[in-house]
Amino acid sequence: MDGHAELLQVSVWRGTAQSGYFQEFEVPGLENQTVLDVVSWIQHYADATLSYRFACRVGMCGSCAMMVNGQPRWTCRTHVNKVLKDRKVEIAPLRNLPVIKDLAADMDPFFDKWVAAGGAHVPSSTRDDPIAPIDPIDATRVEASAGIECINCSICYAACDTVAGNADYLGPAALQRAWTLLNDEKHGNRAGILAAVSGSGGCHNCHSMGSCTVYCPNDLDPMSAIAGLKRETTKSFFRRSR
Repeated sequence: MDGHAELLQVSVWRGTAQSGYFQEFEVPGLENQTVLDVVSWIQHYADATLSYRFACRVGMCGSCAMMVNGQPRWTCRTHVNKVLKDRKVEIAPLRNLPVIKDLAADMDPFFDKWVAAGGAHVPSSTRDDPIAPIDPIDATRVEASAGIECINCSICYAACDTVAGNADYLGPAALQRAWTLLNDEKHGNRAGILAAVSGSGGCHNCHSMGSCTVYCPNDLDPMSAIAGLKRETTKSFFRRSR
């Protein structure tokens, strides 16, 4: 440790959601240091038993997402100096998900809901059919492309208070994926998507608080996608009721 480095006071969650506590560490503060750098320093030099998850370190995979001072963030893209409060920072696993151990959240419920919302692409033609041309500036194609950069990091899921209060709610990422496919001309089961997102736990559970859009690191807009699903499911309901 550099004797001249100013120490950071870091509180890190240890254990699971059911049984755990915050453990205090002193970490040397370095220039251009990210929150992931801090977690890695603790695991390398202070406590090798600390569990956490990361891969790319450049904001491409989303696997390093954690709660930092109570807010969901990509830790690899969050500089410590931007989140420090009196030289202190608190790091915890993502909210609204089970905790496997320490900072590693169990992503299974998140992906189960992604599948339940109809997130798997259903082809509308076979590989033997000619490729249909798609106009990239068509209104529906623009809607489909708007959420295509979602990497399923679960930041929006952790930020969502509706998820926190309703375990059945599909969540922003799953519903945004559903909206993407609903607007994809090459998707072969649009009716299935509307059925999946209009039932219990679907888009009409959203309270439009907007935390999903505020915290998305890729600047996507799940709230608008969910609003689109609300419109389309309502139209579908009234068409069937005629």
